[in-house]
Amino acid sequence: MSLYAVTRESGEALYAQIARQLEQEVSGLYAPGDFLPSEGDLAARFGVNRHTLRRAIDELVDTGMVERRHGKGVVVLDSQLDYQIGTGTRFTENLAALGMFTANRILRKQTLPAIKRVAERLAIREGDPVHWIETLRTVDERPMCVISHFIPAERFPDLLSRYLGDSLHAFLAAEYGCQLRRIESLVTAVLPQGDDAKCLGMPQNRPVLRVKSVNVDDRDGAPVEYAITRFRADRIQLRINP
Repeated sequence: MSLYAVTRESGEALYAQIARQLEQEVSGLYAPGDFLPSEGDLAARFGVNRHTLRRAIDELVDTGMVERRHGKGVVVLDSQLDYQIGTGTRFTENLAALGMFTANRILRKQTLPAIKRVAERLAIREGDPVHWIETLRTVDERPMCVISHFIPAERFPDLLSRYLGDSLHAFLAAEYGCQLRRIESLVTAVLPQGDDAKCLGMPQNRPVLRVKSVNVDDRDGAPVEYAITRFRADRIQLRINP
């Protein structure tokens, strides 16, 4: 790899010049999973201090090209996943079709009174009991999204004791004959809240894509799930299908 001389007289910031050069190299010379040289080696190569070099790396982190791994270095990431949102989208089936390994871990689950916004979307009374299930989805062992599922307890009274993991939608279909159909998805870019950043392995000051969805039972059109999904924005591209 040839030396690259940054130009201090160009008027362009040194970190921006380095970031542009590294972006070209990552695109042409590295594969997903490869690690960049150490910050010390890169700083010496470009003839700058480590602070300037880190700022250049930050530019690539912001674009989702690379990611810092604690104790390991800077790793090259895959391009953003193209994740489709349609009336019958299922996370596991969607990404498995792309040849990726997905896993679903339950973070917490309990039954609690429905707050106003949850009750409105599920067409129940405020204070009625709902099952709250929080799950973490990973793709090829990397955190992808955290999902809060709210489901009317009256319709599925034994859900929490029976549901032990994997696809919740597939479980509802197999155990209750409930095929879900999405009727609404609201997408917003927000900063992570609570412990979302920790669960997703990302900085607190980087945005997530939050998708609020209402799913109904295809048999009678009754709302049976209100889901709030927080995707890592640097790893996913949402494709909205009618």
